[in-house]
Amino acid sequence: MNGRKRIGISGRLAGPVGRWVVLAAWIAAALLLNTIWPGVGEREDNGAANLGGGYPSVRAAALSEREFPAGEGQTALLVWQRAGGLGAADLDGLSRLTESLEAEPLPEQTGVLPLDRLPEAARQALLSEDGSTLVLPLTFGEAADTEALKESAAQLETRAASLLGGGDPFVAPTGTDELSVRLTGPVGIAIDGGKLFENADVSLLIATVVLVLAILLLIYRSPILALIPIVAVGFAYLVVSPILGTMADRGWITADSQGISIMTVLLFGAGTDYCLFLITRFRQALTEHRDKRAALKDAISGSSGAIAMSGLTVVLSLFTLLLAQYGAYHRFAVPFGLAILVMGIASLTLVPALLAIFGRVSFFPFVPRTPEMEDARARRRGKPVRRRAKKTGAIGTLVTTRPWTVVIAALIVLGGLAAASSQIRFTYDLLSAFPSDMPSVEGFDAIAEGFSPGELAPVQVMADTEGKETELASSLSALDFVDEVEQPQQGVENPNIELYGVRLNVNPYSNEAMDRIAELRETTEQALNGAGVADAPQKVWIGGQTAAQADTRTATERDTDIVIPVVIGLIALLLLLYLRSIVATIYLIATVVLSYFSALGLGWLILHGVMGQEAIQGAIPLYAFVFLVALGEDYNIFMISSIWAKSRRLPLKDAIREGVGETGTVITSAGVILAGTFAVLATLPIQVLVQFGVVAALGVLLDTFIVRPFLVPAITMLLGRAAFWPGRAPAGGGEAQRDDTHPA
Repeated sequence: MNGRKRIGISGRLAGPVGRWVVLAAWIAAALLLNTIWPGVGEREDNGAANLGGGYPSVRAAALSEREFPAGEGQTALLVWQRAGGLGAADLDGLSRLTESLEAEPLPEQTGVLPLDRLPEAARQALLSEDGSTLVLPLTFGEAADTEALKESAAQLETRAASLLGGGDPFVAPTGTDELSVRLTGPVGIAIDGGKLFENADVSLLIATVVLVLAILLLIYRSPILALIPIVAVGFAYLVVSPILGTMADRGWITADSQGISIMTVLLFGAGTDYCLFLITRFRQALTEHRDKRAALKDAISGSSGAIAMSGLTVVLSLFTLLLAQYGAYHRFAVPFGLAILVMGIASLTLVPALLAIFGRVSFFPFVPRTPEMEDARARRRGKPVRRRAKKTGAIGTLVTTRPWTVVIAALIVLGGLAAASSQIRFTYDLLSAFPSDMPSVEGFDAIAEGFSPGELAPVQVMADTEGKETELASSLSALDFVDEVEQPQQGVENPNIELYGVRLNVNPYSNEAMDRIAELRETTEQALNGAGVADAPQKVWIGGQTAAQADTRTATERDTDIVIPVVIGLIALLLLLYLRSIVATIYLIATVVLSYFSALGLGWLILHGVMGQEAIQGAIPLYAFVFLVALGEDYNIFMISSIWAKSRRLPLKDAIREGVGETGTVITSAGVILAGTFAVLATLPIQVLVQFGVVAALGVLLDTFIVRPFLVPAITMLLGRAAFWPGRAPAGGGEAQRDDTHPA
């Protein structure tokens, strides 16, 4: 009944009138939505908070804002350097610059170190020990966005060049006898991050379209067919973008550059896959039906279930990111899930309509025809009629004749790669995500060489002493990882709250620094307890960038522990409902999870061993899991549904052989395209996207060339009728083992 209903719907969509109605509906939706609603790119917010108010660093930031308003705002560090030493002329020039900045502040500027009003001894004290480096802090308003900060930085560059004379110190190389300056600190990092994503959406979109189009042309050698998936994905993007844009406009979601970049890749990669599933069925059906409508009905009825199931699996898996507390994960859920949902609808409506319009011409110049049509064509051309033997795939034959060999070999390869994942080192270092030649990175390196690396982002230690004398300053100074403890400041509303700026002697963005936050808290609590302060744990607050990153690590670990089991549970439930087999559900999930860990291991071997990266971003495992497990099941679903369907009329061995052969080309093509689109991310100068692109592309390739064609069908062959348990095995499934308890 469901099959007849599906054929009826597909018949109307692909009918003489329906195909034009569907095309017109998509065109109207794209035009109307883009006319009345803004595109998602116009509503990007790259400054959204990632941590909720319940995290310690966020509570500390709120307390600092209330009690120490002088420290309010975003800090920019101007790192001035001359290898031979900054001379009196340099300091006089910098004094003129600070005088100018006091008299005429930059847009959003709230403060500057008054170098022009400091005595000579104080100015000399600001220099590094070798006299080569000076750090000049500027503060900007807390509400200033990245665009406003970029404008201020541009004006600062112009003003500095005019006041100091000579060349532009902002472009002069560091570590030389030329005067150079680099903008770093939170403001410099924000500006550099914005520049990295500047125009990334457009360049990524162009690169993805060109890559997908080139692969489709190579695979199908048909310009019309190559354009059909591109057109479908394009329409899906034109519909998704304004929907997300208006959702962001109304505050329902937050869209950021990184999320939109990945969404674009996902839409083109996964969307093209769904189109290929239908197109391949259509091409096969055209060799069996003279009538293109009958062929299209057959193609839709044979693939729509797998496409819908695959899309639903990915959509629900992506929506599980709504369970995440960390903002970057949470913000991805709706854009990603909605994009795949719209693309799934397009693949089941727009693509059939386009195929119905073009018919066999879609595959020109290699038009598929029935054997009778081929024979008639040969006679018309005066050529001999050729009888074509049915092809038997070598892989299908291998997995059905030597399944144990295949399973053992695949497990050795995948297991060995998965073992390498245990060696991965993770980082939450913001600067490690930037290219080494970015100004903020060069500025940090200059600070680390001339001063303490903790100068870049001091840790804020705040404590309510209740007015009692404590040994907190000396206790903090005694810690071996602390370079300097500043004189305490007293709170404005509560003078008993003291703020100590603690400069570490390690990179404040490193794992080592984050590990020290707990020790700083413990030392502070001990100092309060020693002074007789009651409830010391509730009267200690640790803030700053290092503390925020420590909370980021905590949030990431929490989200990983929650999202991964939920994704597995959802996919298991969907597979169980679709296949009605507990056994098949278990081994399909197990193989994709194994592939995921193998991708992590292989990704680490390449990123670390070949590309020389010391660690990967802590967000990669969760991102990779959600994408690879959901998308990996796409291929399993498409292949296993073919095997299940054929097993109703064939012995299981033949069903597996034909199912693997029938789906091999389309899944290989789809996998290459999806891996290619993920690999496009690796061309961006953002390490987290490079790492994600590498791991995701490798995971898709492992699924495409090992898990889907070899491991899954070989396991199915070994299990025989048990693969269908507790569902009823089809009549043909008992070739290896006759069992009257499971009648047809």
